[in-house]
Amino acid sequence: MKIGLNATCINDKPTGARQRFLGIYGELIKRLPEAEFVVYEPFDCRVGDWFGGAPNVSVRRTPLPSEGRARKFINGLRYWNSALSQEGFDILEGLNLPLITAPTGRTLLTIHDIRGTRTEAGLLERMAYGVFLERSLKSADHVITVSESMKREILQVIPDLSISVLYNGLDIRGFGTGFEIEQQSVRRKFDLPEEFILAVGHLERHKNYLRLVEAIARLRERGSSCNLLIIGNDRGERKAIEERINTKKLSRNVKILSNLSDFEVQCIYKLCTMFVFPSSYEGFGIPILEAMAASRPIVLSDIPVFREITENQGVYFNHNDTEAIASVMEKVLSSSADRKRLIEYGNRRVHAFSFSSLAKQLEGIYRSLIAH
Repeated sequence: MKIGLNATCINDKPTGARQRFLGIYGELIKRLPEAEFVVYEPFDCRVGDWFGGAPNVSVRRTPLPSEGRARKFINGLRYWNSALSQEGFDILEGLNLPLITAPTGRTLLTIHDIRGTRTEAGLLERMAYGVFLERSLKSADHVITVSESMKREILQVIPDLSISVLYNGLDIRGFGTGFEIEQQSVRRKFDLPEEFILAVGHLERHKNYLRLVEAIARLRERGSSCNLLIIGNDRGERKAIEERINTKKLSRNVKILSNLSDFEVQCIYKLCTMFVFPSSYEGFGIPILEAMAASRPIVLSDIPVFREITENQGVYFNHNDTEAIASVMEKVLSSSADRKRLIEYGNRRVHAFSFSSLAKQLEGIYRSLIAH
């Protein structure tokens, strides 16, 4: 079996797509030593090096950037036809849009979400994305997405699509015990309070941080001493969030941290009092798994994918209602029984997302696709 992986969208930035690629495909490459894997990497990141020189992996360095859909598409017009013509893949899997199809074998598309169709994007962006999306879905022999909720959304675009769900995963080892000294070092480095609520995710509009800051302001007006820490890199929303923090006079109580290492983030999960995820839209939600692995209580916006990941066993709020966000956080903070239940559930649930089991599922998809 010869498998091509178009990983030209992956780089060193901490994203769910990168974490999924490292975890699932790292396990799959070990699981299928008889298969030949060819990894296409962008010119600005040595993606192939992440697999430690595995004997069944070869790397093709491309002239394509990891970011910039238009530039990637234009550069790819001259690259892909000649690059793929001699390979003879059984499967070529694309991890981004627009999909590059294989001249031989089967073409597989993995897609995390279709947020480009949402009204937060500009009209021209939505139109261009819609064209890329529909053409890519129709060109794929099979599509993989990250949740049943996302599958339903994609099927509204192409109802008769051949599609499977393969969840995102997590390596829980970094969230275990034995790092107490390092955790306290991280607390001192970032001057973190003894108790704080944590939110993790890039600073984008759909993460709903403006309402979360408003909810913290309401809790403090009621006499709560709660603090909030947001971890995420700026994707256009940082200035607005900082302005809201200043307007609400919360500069001492709400902090934003960016460009942290994976280990620093893991330590901060262990240090927080509670994790909150207020997004209005997600394809999955890896921070939920991270908070579970860190044994933290979790409160979530009431969107279908979050109920799916937590099997309706979580505590949820209306993400459009600032008072609802504040009230739910207040309830969990004040209830040791709620916190204990959420932690115990998370400790059980997180094991369903191991990379080894997900790699086994992906192998099954590959073999079924080749057989048909």
